Amino acid sequence: MNQNARATALRVLVSCRSNGAWADAALKAQLSRDGLSGPDAALCSRIVYGVMQNQILLDFYISAYCSQKPDHLQPPLLEILRIGAYQILFLDKIPDSAAVNTSVELAKLAKRGQASGLVNAVLRKLSQNKETLPPIPNRDQVQRLSIQYSHPKWLIKRMVNLLGEVETEQFLASDNRIAPITVQVNPLKITLEALTEELRQAGVEVRAHAWVPDCLELSGTGDLTALPAFREGKFLVQDPAARLVSLIADIKPGQTVLDVCAAPGGKSLSAAFAMEGQGSILSCDLHENKLKRIQESARRLGVDIIDTHAADGRVFHPEWEAAFDTVLVDAPCSGLGIIRKKPDTRYKKADDLFTLPVIQAAILDNAARYVRLGGTLVYSTCTILPEENEQVTQAFLAEHTDFILEPFEFPQPVGKTDGSLTLWPQRHDTDGFYICRMTRR
Repeated sequence: MNQNARATALRVLVSCRSNGAWADAALKAQLSRDGLSGPDAALCSRIVYGVMQNQILLDFYISAYCSQKPDHLQPPLLEILRIGAYQILFLDKIPDSAAVNTSVELAKLAKRGQASGLVNAVLRKLSQNKETLPPIPNRDQVQRLSIQYSHPKWLIKRMVNLLGEVETEQFLASDNRIAPITVQVNPLKITLEALTEELRQAGVEVRAHAWVPDCLELSGTGDLTALPAFREGKFLVQDPAARLVSLIADIKPGQTVLDVCAAPGGKSLSAAFAMEGQGSILSCDLHENKLKRIQESARRLGVDIIDTHAADGRVFHPEWEAAFDTVLVDAPCSGLGIIRKKPDTRYKKADDLFTLPVIQAAILDNAARYVRLGGTLVYSTCTILPEENEQVTQAFLAEHTDFILEPFEFPQPVGKTDGSLTLWPQRHDTDGFYICRMTRR
């Protein structure tokens, strides 16, 4: 395997640690800068996400064979050790000797020549002892779960309070699994059956989603964006949980729809499919540059009923008052429901989340003014914390008596709801997600 993959992974991980960069954005940018594609890009991505996913566990094992504490090691030395340790412990197809030697070379390339001896010694000891690794301490259940699944203790305590210890462990384990690739068929261009056949002809393994309509789970895709069906706009890559938003909103052809926090655009595009290209959608986001992604996706998918507008969801626009049949509020949130796709999200600090419910409530209050009488308001997040979810909508409903919960029903494992739903990766095999549907009386 090419050393370029590991060097690029090192640059990404150092950027995340030193500059606070998010792994997905940093990885995409660095792959482009370094010109990596194919197997090299795949290995680089696997290392970056694997290290992020198992960071606390890797540091635990590194500390067993290193004279210095991991958090005392300066970048990029700790990142080099993590990259080597991840390959030794998790990547069966890479020989341990290659993992050790390439990590030593990384230390030399990073002008840490003196540290290359430490890297060599630590990783060789780890390799020699990987069948008899030190046991994870289990006197404290929170500490054990934190080390074993690489989640911060504050989050584990919150999950234990919500789910109990047994299901918390299931939740943490699901966060460390690879999420299936799910796509929604674009009915403006192709049927589900025809798309299934086309993808199978292209060598992709395809199966219908177990309970979310118009969705397929794919494997063996290689570079998804290189598939002709992707380039021709025959499907939208979207988690089933996000797909449910337009279903729960019961969006119909000919309606007027406002998507208040639209980027990157999946819910607006899914709404356009439901509308069969008839009606209008106004997709808003605070950041102008994010709206370009929605426009590009709409062109690829052949959707021409979406207009975009840069707007702060908390600022009232009088011209939109009571003007929309359906208003979607996918509020900015902690993102703790999508850890399996964005593994570094787990390392957020609890203090960072305190202001989110205030912002969420302000956006929801403002967006409600845009719903016509008899219209639908849908609030959603990609988190599983009640303070960002049902506590926000319950407070809203208490203050806005002209809105009521609107029940909805889906096949199992969802079933009947009172109008709100929390999806969990360990229960539903979707992103962790909250959706609440309200009607303006």
